[in-house]
This record gives sequence, C-alpha cells and structure tokens, in this order.
Amino acid sequence: MSLASQKAPHPPARRVPPSPRLRGEGRGKGQWAGQRALIYWSGFSVILALLIIAPLVLAEFWRRFLTEILIWGLLAMSSDILIGYTGMVSFGHSAFFGLGMYGAAAALLSVQPPNLWLAILYGLVAAATVSGFVAYFSTRLRDIYFAITTLIFSQIFYVIIFTWTEVTGGENGLTFRRPPLAIAGLFSMPFTSTTLHWFVVAVVTLSYLVLRRITQSPFGMVLQSIRENESRTRAIGYPIERYKIVAVMLSGLFAGLAGVLYAVQNQFAAPDFVFFLVSGETVIYNVMGGIGTLVGPILGAAFFLLLREGLSRFFTEYYLIPVGIIFVAIVIFMPQGLLGFMRRWLNQ
Repeated sequence: MSLASQKAPHPPARRVPPSPRLRGEGRGKGQWAGQRALIYWSGFSVILALLIIAPLVLAEFWRRFLTEILIWGLLAMSSDILIGYTGMVSFGHSAFFGLGMYGAAAALLSVQPPNLWLAILYGLVAAATVSGFVAYFSTRLRDIYFAITTLIFSQIFYVIIFTWTEVTGGENGLTFRRPPLAIAGLFSMPFTSTTLHWFVVAVVTLSYLVLRRITQSPFGMVLQSIRENESRTRAIGYPIERYKIVAVMLSGLFAGLAGVLYAVQNQFAAPDFVFFLVSGETVIYNVMGGIGTLVGPILGAAFFLLLREGLSRFFTEYYLIPVGIIFVAIVIFMPQGLLGFMRRWLNQ
C-alpha cells in the first residue's frame, strides 16, 4: 500500500466551551450590576435624606457651615469635569465662581424687588461668557501651559474687578438683600437658614445628577479618551478642540452656579473670591477626595473645611501647617483620594 493511499488520522475533536449564557455568567454579571445599582441608589437616598434632616437638628453655625460645604463641593465637582475626566488642570475656576457671584449681585441690585431666578440667570450668563472666552484661548495649549493660562486669566479678571470700583465696589465688594424664594407668583417665602439649605441641597443634587449623566454619555466617554490619549483620540477623527471648549464652558457654568449660591447665602460679592487661591483650594478638594468621581470632590471639600475649622481652633494662625502636612500625607499614602481609599478598604 502506497503512502498516498493511506488516510490521514482524524484530529482529536475540540471541546467547544459552552456560551456564557449557558454557563450563567451573563446572568451573574447582570445580577451583580443590578446589585451595584441598588447599593448605589440606596446609599444616595440615605445621604440625601440625612442632608434634608440635618438643618432640623444642627445648631445655626453648623447649619450654615454644612450649606457652605455643599456650595464648595459643587465648585469642586465642576472642576472635576476638567481635572478628573478631561485631564486638564484648571487654576481659573475662581474667575468663573467670582463672576457668578458678581452676576447675581448685579441682578439683585439693579432689579427691584430682588428676583432669585434672575440672579441665577445673570450669574450663569456671566460665568458662561467668561468661560467661553477663556476656553477659546486656553484650550489651544496643553498640560502645564493650559494651567498657567487659566491662572493668568483669573488674575486678569481679579485685577479688573478689584480696580473697577464704580461697578464692582473694589476691595469692599457689593452687598445686597437676599431675594425671596418665589415661583411664578404661586408662592413666595423668605429664605431662612433652613429653607436656604434645602434649596442648596436641591440644586447640588440636581447638578450632580446632570453631571453624572453627562460623564456617562458618549460625550463624557470622549472626554475620558482625551484624558487617556489625546493624540489617538484626534487620530480617530474627534475634533479635540471643540470637546475641550465645551468641557471648559460646562465646568465654568456649574462653577458660576456655585458662585450664585454662595452670593445668595452670604449676601455679598468680593474680589477675594476671584483670586487664584480659590482655584488652588478647589484643586486640593479634588485631590483629597478623589479625582474623576464627582462625589470625591464633595467629600474632599467637606474634609478640608472641617479639618481647617477644627485645627484653627487649636493652632489659631498656624493651623495651615498641620493642614498642609495632612494633605501631603494623603497625596503620598492615598493617591486615589479619600473616596478611592474607602472603596479599596470596602473591597478587601
């Protein structure tokens, strides 16, 4: 028998693994995703309920302090759109925050009786206009050059506000009456510390849900792609500069909203809030809490403000020394921030 006439042996049959659906893996992953969503929204509801109940049991000082934490948390959360999701460190958020304050002040001083919604509109328009102007020039640069450019713009607006005494009040700022909470003539009630806290809780919660939806949308995915690899994102065909401009304007809009809330709470607007130190503290809130999380910056703002308030009672004028030491320790030992540390600890 010739070799050509011999039949080649059959290869051994390959065992085809069952599909994930047959093994139940798909169902398991779906169940786990559902459990995570349930845990998330349950925790969200509990925290929201505690924030609503808090002014009923806290003293006046701590009631106002908690409201202020939420406002600074909103500013930090707006900055996280750039720092955490787009990879652009901004030192210009003090300009957006301050212009929101002065926009609200202009509405409350020029229109009588004072109107809350008009103050919000003026503040948002002022912040959006300034952020669009800053974004047009600063987004042409990257990394440290972008950060320095935003810092320079914030100082330019600080000098303008500080020296334009006839309009801005100069270093004395502007004071005004707090507007009532009124809706389309249906009802009108004066703001107390409790009702103002509830209003701020509602605005911050709505802002968080909107920003969370944006970061999980295709637009948010592109921002994260820019953060990870800008050159590759550009090569795919996305107009990087347009996405950056929109991101800066979106971030500036919510920073201006935080400025409006701060102006309404404290009934004044001052140039100190346009100074670049406010932007620096905002970056610290993000780093302490955890960048790229939205919730982390709020947690970082709460931790920093509580830490500063507590230590200032013991160390008076030297309280920034222990605050700085604690911040350096967090950066070294918890580079993912407090929220990242908590997640890692819970998963152990």
